[in-house]
Amino acid sequence: MFEKEKRAIIDAALAMKEYRLIALSGGNVSLKIDDGHILVTPSGMGYEGMVEDDIIVVDIDENVVEGERRPSVDTTALLYIYKNMPEVKAVIHTHQVYATAVGLIGDKLPCAVTTLANATLGEITVAPYSSAASLEMGIESVENLNGKRAVILKNHGVITVGGTLKEALYAAVYLEDAAKTYLVARSVGEVSILDEEQVQVAVDVFSNYGQK
Repeated sequence: MFEKEKRAIIDAALAMKEYRLIALSGGNVSLKIDDGHILVTPSGMGYEGMVEDDIIVVDIDENVVEGERRPSVDTTALLYIYKNMPEVKAVIHTHQVYATAVGLIGDKLPCAVTTLANATLGEITVAPYSSAASLEMGIESVENLNGKRAVILKNHGVITVGGTLKEALYAAVYLEDAAKTYLVARSVGEVSILDEEQVQVAVDVFSNYGQK
């Protein structure tokens, strides 16, 4: 069941690899279905050869409903996010280098470029450290998303969320671009940061971006 949605998850995972947000089998992609089931990528599998039957279907209590693979080790954390943020329908976890690097030197990624506002809705908080495969990873994500579509997990990686897989993927990709730009600028001088009004304009403009 959910063959179309499973294919979309695999495509998003391959896009993560294309944009160098992960290495090897790192990270995970999950999607909440309207009937309450959660689709999640398997633990420790490369994405290039992944097929629909490799995607696991679980219920909100982490019981496997369909699939022969072991679900991502982060499933407990992902389900915590879905339980506590009902507006979230997709979660992507990456170990992207530049955004993770920001988390090693500060407590936030300021909104210095419009694309960050476009995709994540503004500056991004760095959450306290939480390990992989821990409930704390989900708790820290929920507590530090602050109405945005991304949070940086200190010494770990990134969680992005969205009402769709596309929103979560765009948040991850543009967060990495913004982090790279910020770190380059910071290495040579003071960084110009967008004010609240400029951020809101960028958010509003992007809401009408693309084809309907």
